[in-house]
Amino acid sequence: MVLKESHFREAFSLIILSTVIFIGLKELFPKELFANKLHAKQSTKGVVVDSLLLEAIENSQSSKLDTMSRETAESINAIIDQSFSDDLVQTADSLPFQAIQSGMQDSNYAMNNLAPFFEQLHNLERSKNGNVRIAYFGDSQTDGDILVSDIRTLFQDKFGGKGVGFVPITSESASSRTTIIHQFSPLWKSNSFLKSKDSSKPYGIAGNFSTTDSGDSTTSVWLRFKGGLQKSNATLDNPTLFYGNSTNLSGKIRINSEVDTIVKELSPTSLVNTLELTKNSSKKIELNFTNVDSIPFYGCNFDDGLGVHIDNFSTRGNSGLPLGILNTEIMRVFQEKLSYDLLILQYGTNVLGYGTNEYGWYKKRMSRVIEHLHNCFPGVAILVISTADKSSKYGTEMKTDSAVVPLVTAQRDFAIATGCGFISLYNLMGGDSSMVKWVNENPSKANKDYTHFNKRGAKEIAKMLFDEIDKGYNEYMTKNNRSFSSIFNSAHDRK
Repeated sequence: MVLKESHFREAFSLIILSTVIFIGLKELFPKELFANKLHAKQSTKGVVVDSLLLEAIENSQSSKLDTMSRETAESINAIIDQSFSDDLVQTADSLPFQAIQSGMQDSNYAMNNLAPFFEQLHNLERSKNGNVRIAYFGDSQTDGDILVSDIRTLFQDKFGGKGVGFVPITSESASSRTTIIHQFSPLWKSNSFLKSKDSSKPYGIAGNFSTTDSGDSTTSVWLRFKGGLQKSNATLDNPTLFYGNSTNLSGKIRINSEVDTIVKELSPTSLVNTLELTKNSSKKIELNFTNVDSIPFYGCNFDDGLGVHIDNFSTRGNSGLPLGILNTEIMRVFQEKLSYDLLILQYGTNVLGYGTNEYGWYKKRMSRVIEHLHNCFPGVAILVISTADKSSKYGTEMKTDSAVVPLVTAQRDFAIATGCGFISLYNLMGGDSSMVKWVNENPSKANKDYTHFNKRGAKEIAKMLFDEIDKGYNEYMTKNNRSFSSIFNSAHDRK
């Protein structure tokens, strides 16, 4: 009997010790192993995450495990010493992260880094001539031209401009987009930088290219566009096709517009080639491609050439890291042809949800991405917009996910360190637990996934972002003593 009691005490002590060691070492393991089910479901449902993000997370975890192995002995000894103490270890995952707001009250940082962009806006506003172009890179928060279309409208209302800008050959969100009616043949094959880290592939400005094995002399591959529902995008102005390099010189395209039908030959001899589809504006246009196998096609551009134009380059599941594999030479040709004045990067939705609150790895990698973009688009200003608030369930209550503020902080840090402007979308929408409020408002402004805005909310966010950029522009004008009267007088004196 005494022997059994002794074995029982030993077994019980071993269980207690094992439990305490597990609790103590939990912080050293990859946190996604312990992520709550709701969190995991929200982060993966219907989302294809880019391969570079998965690789970065895996490398980050491996680094943590290496550190853990070096410290395991010390940690275990410390835990054994405290194993029967009343003060058990409390894990960080048990409570939502409480933001330390020091230095994060303002949403607008380093906007003076956008001076080249502001100068171009000023020249446009002063002369009422020329154009300013913005490339808006994002994830599912801007899918289907949501949010971006509202920012585009605000810019065009103030500075002029018509058209939706650049539209890829294929799009996951074509059916939900209202700023242009976009249809394409199922024979097109889309190649996205989200699924491959091969930088040798000829990805275009939108991070993809489309090819087809059909399109021979008897079978055509088609593409159709029709003007959108708003006045500013009701017509297709200056339609231009962009395509890449190939040894195939037999490709042709038949262009059907409201005015006429013409056939043009393709000449894929340069890294990026353009073809004016028609000299006239049209409400709709259909393109039929023949003998175009092996030619990479990028998309079509529609704008009136005056005012502000914003191209929406959204990709579901994108973390921002794939921008680092865009070919520098190809991007510089796109820059020559489209002349961007500002790149906007709005990412973070797909970086959250992996059970980690440490984003040093993301800060380092995105810093390299931005340096690469500076090289691809020399002299072009870059604006980083942080992740929005996202809520997860803690106990029975929805609160700001513990990873949001650390990620916003990392985004702010790499933006400023690389000479970019920065706007904290998290702060703009209200900070801690603001997503819960946006979801619960009547009418609601965000979806029940507590991550994405609906159209109503996106419109409000667009206004907030535009106002922040406009605020930076006005401060730039004041700081540099710019006014219409002084500019007019100096120009008159020179004459």
